[in-house]
Amino acid sequence: MISLVKRKLEDEIDDLFKLPLAEFTSGRNALAARLKKEGRANDAERVKLFAKPSVSAWTVNQLYWDHRDAFEQLIATGKRFRPTPASRRGGKAADMRNSLDARREALVHLSDLATELLRDAGHNPSPETIHRVTTTLEALSAYALLSDGPSPGRLTSDVDPPGFASLASLMSGGGLVEPAPIKSGTASAKKPAVIADVRKIQQAKIAAAKVSLQDAKRSFSDARAKVQSLEAAQKKVNAEAKEAEKYRREAEQRLEKATAASKDATRRAQSVSAEAEEAAQTLEDAKRTLAEATKELESLLRG
Repeated sequence: MISLVKRKLEDEIDDLFKLPLAEFTSGRNALAARLKKEGRANDAERVKLFAKPSVSAWTVNQLYWDHRDAFEQLIATGKRFRPTPASRRGGKAADMRNSLDARREALVHLSDLATELLRDAGHNPSPETIHRVTTTLEALSAYALLSDGPSPGRLTSDVDPPGFASLASLMSGGGLVEPAPIKSGTASAKKPAVIADVRKIQQAKIAAAKVSLQDAKRSFSDARAKVQSLEAAQKKVNAEAKEAEKYRREAEQRLEKATAASKDATRRAQSVSAEAEEAAQTLEDAKRTLAEATKELESLLRG
């Protein structure tokens, strides 16, 4: 019963990673809430730990779930790099070329599928995103030689290729190929094989170093472009801030002038009002004087 419950949970987690990227967080939270409500606190905490995948990691997951044949073809080409006793006896260079060609074809096919997948899902299949997808696919094909590599289908971030030491060990056989028995007096015959193994390890390190160098160059170029873009944006912002400060000072000056003009107008209005009141009073006095003079004149005329 317990195994059935665990298997069902694993299926539900797989379904979670099959969701459209925009629905991942809500789907994860809903699954965790349901598990907690069912009394499965540990399973709920486990589900909560799953981070929302990046766009590139989500794309690789969908390639695994929706295009399994093409994905497995790439993994198969990665496994072909493991040395075998037959490859040690001859034809190693030709086998390596064939394996590299097969892996390149598988990567190109998956890259095309990733572009269509992103576009259909409403995401931008930018060169940078496709590059990260391809890098992760290459890494997964290399990890196919390891027993503890990342599990495809549930990636939450991009995967880096294995380290130099792991690649060198794998490319040279990593002790997985049984050595030929040593016969008495043939120690000198073993020396060329040892030298060949050392050369293979060194070649693997050089190849991995070249890949790392190319990635570093791309990262440096991207960082430099970003810095230049930010510097240009900073200059633009500084110019806009300077212009805004100029407008602010001009506005303050206009406000000061307007305030002064308003005060002056108020003073003039008050002065005119006082003069008007005085003139009105003078008019009233003149009216009274006129009335008195008129009355006195009429009285004189009657007498």
